[in-house]
Amino acid sequence: MGSSQKKKREKQKDFQKSKLKVGKSRPKASNYTDTSFRSKAIIINQQSLKTDAPSSSTQFSHHISLLSAKSDVQRRESLAHLTTAIASRPVDFPLPQPVSLILPSVLPLFLDGSIAVRSQLLKLLRTFPTADVEGHTSQILPYIRAGMTHLAVDIRVSAVEVLSWLVSAAGPEVVSCAGGWVKTLNCFLSLLGWHTEESARWSANRISFGKHGTEGKLTTKALQALADFLLAGIGRPEDAQGIDSDEYSPTTLPWIFPLDSAIYHMIPSKTSLYDYLNLFGQPRDAEGEMYEHREDRYRIFRDLFLKPIERGVENARKEGGDVGRASAALAKVLTEASLSEGF
Repeated sequence: MGSSQKKKREKQKDFQKSKLKVGKSRPKASNYTDTSFRSKAIIINQQSLKTDAPSSSTQFSHHISLLSAKSDVQRRESLAHLTTAIASRPVDFPLPQPVSLILPSVLPLFLDGSIAVRSQLLKLLRTFPTADVEGHTSQILPYIRAGMTHLAVDIRVSAVEVLSWLVSAAGPEVVSCAGGWVKTLNCFLSLLGWHTEESARWSANRISFGKHGTEGKLTTKALQALADFLLAGIGRPEDAQGIDSDEYSPTTLPWIFPLDSAIYHMIPSKTSLYDYLNLFGQPRDAEGEMYEHREDRYRIFRDLFLKPIERGVENARKEGGDVGRASAALAKVLTEASLSEGF
């Protein structure tokens, strides 16, 4: 009985109202914590509070690391910061970071799903100095070809725009690097649907670039890019011993017979003149081969790509409008290349 009465009294204490006396403060709770102390310093783990702002090079490196962020807004803003930092530097100043360190983080964005990110990426690429881009064409081209054969329509269009920029910036390096000639032409044929005679019928099996209202504009971009690519590869004969080949053409030669064919008996300007025959070498991979001379590129183009491209151009010309004008420009490049090869 004694223990039960004790427990009963302890329970009743919880419901008893304490009597307060004048001048005496309320008793403190059992979980009361005294916060009246003052600290002279606040220490936060893994952070430091500094008044100095980070340097521009530090911010540049930080935004390069943010290019792999999950948010497309963050990726676009980081690309915009890099574009502004490069474009606003003095003309004679080098880049905040070498192109070789920027490209590994930038190249995967060629296949980014956001149109805004890819548009900002193209603006960034256009700020790169041409001399710095020329040495990295073999590194950039595989991502462009992956974009040209992508399932998404807008990514294919963006890849064509990037290729146009690269050809204008470093055309000779694009067509002469390993795989730059044959593999890129195969991507163009796949993009336009010109692989076979059936796929070259423009009205029946034409590849779908997008909505009906913008299809013509996007097709025009692909044809213009192909014309620029062929112009860089086979559009103009290489100079012979530093002298323009036009100077030795039969129509402009001041010599009289029998010296009008002297150009064909001169010492060649390139080494390994018959190397393309590969008489004693290992079997080659035609797609991954480097074609450094125009004659080699035209020979491959004539054997593999000339007929399907001519069929496609003929069918594209029937479209009229912007597509017809773009196909006419492409046909002009083909005609000039064949005439130059005939001399």
